[in-house]
Amino acid sequence: VQKFAQERIAPLVKSMDANSKMEDSVIQGLFELGLMGIEVDQKYGGTGASFFSSILVIEELSKVDPSVSVLCDIQNTLINTLFQRLGTEEQKETYLPRLASDMVGSFCLSEAESGSDAFSLKTSAKKEKDYYIINGSKMWISNSEQAGVFLVMANANPSAGYKGITCFIVPRDTEGLHIAKKEDKLGLRASSTCVLNFDNVKVPESNVLGQVGLGYKYAIGMLNEGRIGIAAQ
Repeated sequence: VQKFAQERIAPLVKSMDANSKMEDSVIQGLFELGLMGIEVDQKYGGTGASFFSSILVIEELSKVDPSVSVLCDIQNTLINTLFQRLGTEEQKETYLPRLASDMVGSFCLSEAESGSDAFSLKTSAKKEKDYYIINGSKMWISNSEQAGVFLVMANANPSAGYKGITCFIVPRDTEGLHIAKKEDKLGLRASSTCVLNFDNVKVPESNVLGQVGLGYKYAIGMLNEGRIGIAAQ
């Protein structure tokens, strides 16, 4: 990891920061070294290592460019972990091999008025037959420019308050999903942070990750682990 960071990331740090863009070669290198599927089970193409290993990798990458470590952190401590812990076998087989080899994931929780407060999000998911219709907006969403799949927290039962919050798998090419404004940040500029808009986004019931109404518990658990990754940066 140290060699990769020094030889392949370090020469690009200034240009990536100036251009507010992560080089594809850096992302490809992370996948080639298995750094985007550190805790993913080997049967799905991951390295099957520990959470502590993920933290050590994040720390090492951060010494050279924390923007790169953000990409790696979210992939390992949020996206992959949620799929491994909550996914059905079909969901795992569909996404984990890709997440370990060539697909970036993004975690969509924060909104204009809610930040990391999972209890007050406004994005809704209305049940229609065997699918859901998602409407709303997310802000400050990291990895969104590169992501091929989004884990979206939306409320499937607003009358139940936070106990209606549910996690949905939304592929990038889903109709009605719009990756909008990219934030011009003071730091971590190579790490993409965008606004996401959901305009009648239709996802099948099979794209619910975990149980309906338990998204708030999943979000809190993942954010607690994610904060360890942030500390490692």
